[in-house]
Amino acid sequence: MVLGNIHSIESFGTVDGPGIRFVVFTQGCPLRCKYCHNVDTRPIGTGKQVSVDEIIRELKDYLPFIQSSGGGITVSGGEALLQIPFLIELFQACKAIGVHTALDTSGCCYVDAPFFHKKFDQLAEVTDLVLLDIKEINSERHKWLTGQPNERILAFARLLAKKQIPVWIRHVLVPTITDSADDLTDLGAFIDTLDNVERVEILPYHKMGVFKWKANGLDYPLEGIEPPTNEEVTRAAELIQQKLHRPLVAAPQ
Repeated sequence: MVLGNIHSIESFGTVDGPGIRFVVFTQGCPLRCKYCHNVDTRPIGTGKQVSVDEIIRELKDYLPFIQSSGGGITVSGGEALLQIPFLIELFQACKAIGVHTALDTSGCCYVDAPFFHKKFDQLAEVTDLVLLDIKEINSERHKWLTGQPNERILAFARLLAKKQIPVWIRHVLVPTITDSADDLTDLGAFIDTLDNVERVEILPYHKMGVFKWKANGLDYPLEGIEPPTNEEVTRAAELIQQKLHRPLVAAPQ
């Protein structure tokens, strides 16, 4: 039996894929995003150890709501790909009871090596949707923002396209940091090379997780930066969409 290191569970999520989602937040993340709103999920190897059976039992309590809304389960983080064996077992159990499966990931754990491809092939067979966070298209700025360059993330996006796994691209819009016109148009041009992308979401930066930094004794790196205005979000959506040959960018909320 494979156990997952779990941070928390949200039983009625509405922003992590289609319909009502049962959202499992895994514990552990190798990125160090300066705007992280779940900074308490960073430590790897901690969290509550939970079995697939425990999650499925709880999930079944919400099945009528989930299925009537066209929803399913989403595994997020932290970084869920740190726990691929657990993901495989969980998604296999979900497919056995007819539940739509979605993986929310940054793709930063991708490694072009046989051991990764073997495990990911198994996961791909039971994954209906990937929510892929592309935090910054410029690799140097991505490294400043997250602690890692983005070459592996973009390679993972190409792998998803090769496997024809449906993808929603997500980009957090941070004023003065991830909102340059050049980077947004470059992001659109990259997305246009992927024929499996169904939707592009602009996620406005927010400060709801700042209290967690302070509670953990950490200085918040983006102090003073405010969330984008509706006009700034609309501008970003338009810059990305102008490089796409079909309408993909979701209307700003």
